[in-house]
Amino acid sequence: MSEWTLICRVDDIPVLGARRVARAQGLDVAVFRNTRDEVFALLDRCPHKGGPLSQGIVFGTSVACPLHNWTIGLCDGQAAAPDEGCTPKFSVRTEDGQVYLHAAELRTLAIDLTRPVAGPASRKTPA
Repeated sequence: MSEWTLICRVDDIPVLGARRVARAQGLDVAVFRNTRDEVFALLDRCPHKGGPLSQGIVFGTSVACPLHNWTIGLCDGQAAAPDEGCTPKFSVRTEDGQVYLHAAELRTLAIDLTRPVAGPASRKTPA
């Protein structure tokens, strides 16, 4: 099995945006592209309340979570101070305009993490 998995072309990722990569187990991976065509990959889950980072706004080498505007570093998944927390990052490689993610990480990294359930759906229904 190849060490790297072809995901898409760099041009398939919107500039200052992201695309999601579904996995057999675990949450999706968000693959981001900035204005310099740099590509980054993080678990599609903000460390704060689990917001979908793939729906956030990319600026420089950061993304703003769409739920509460936390700034998350695309290079390391770390929340910017004064916020605290980290989301797992995935190894990414670009070659000849193609984007690859590390195959073993896709299969195993952070597969136990879930997205928090909020609102009425999180309450138990009366018996």
